[in-house]
Amino acid sequence: MKLENKVAVVTGAASGMGKEIVKLFAREGAKVVAADISKAALEEVVAEIRADGGEATSVVVNVAVEADVQNMIDTAVDTYGTLDVLVNNAGIMDKMTPVGELTDELWERVFAVNVTGPMRAIRRALPVMVEQGRGVIVNTASIGGLYGSRAGAAYTASKHALVGLTKNVGFQYANLGIRCNAIAPGGVETNIMADSPNLDMTALGVQRAMAGMATNPRSGQPDEIASVALFLASDDAGFVNGTVITADAGWTAY
Repeated sequence: MKLENKVAVVTGAASGMGKEIVKLFAREGAKVVAADISKAALEEVVAEIRADGGEATSVVVNVAVEADVQNMIDTAVDTYGTLDVLVNNAGIMDKMTPVGELTDELWERVFAVNVTGPMRAIRRALPVMVEQGRGVIVNTASIGGLYGSRAGAAYTASKHALVGLTKNVGFQYANLGIRCNAIAPGGVETNIMADSPNLDMTALGVQRAMAGMATNPRSGQPDEIASVALFLASDDAGFVNGTVITADAGWTAY
């Protein structure tokens, strides 16, 4: 098994890509700490992992709250004695809002979840990883972090920031045994748009963000992204550091 006896923390673990990541990591031998803001859904995921013979612990976390993030990392160390893999997967969208209509509140909320949360989790995890001389960090970015208009202004800027954070951490801590990479998914069938079910398809931001949809070969499934996360978390990716793996069926190759 690729993650035998490793301890992994995964945020956004109650649904979508995060759910498939924790399930796959557990099947590959990891002791997983599944973190999410949704307690009921999180408990169902942990129960499913345990029923399948895996080892998992749940922790309710709002990644925009520093105390919650600190408690998440501390839970992993207190429960399993260490931390080997951190997957910053939790993220939110911005309703395709263009900058001219963007409020400070939306901007700050998107950045709090998509950038500040991962930074704080990395900051808390690094002392543990540095002390043991090894560790892997995987951030869920987006093709929105590589291109200009796959979403609204806040989401696009936040994912660009996360890509920059990934590269910075990857290089600066490389000599200390730490690897940090990101995944840039294309269109994946998850519930990330659940907070904006009635988008106005005539709105400027939506029209511009959706302009390239016809070139998308297909949508992905959450388990396909989980497989990429497993690769990056495992020793198979031992020479992969400070970079972004695009997983989008070739959409951005056009």
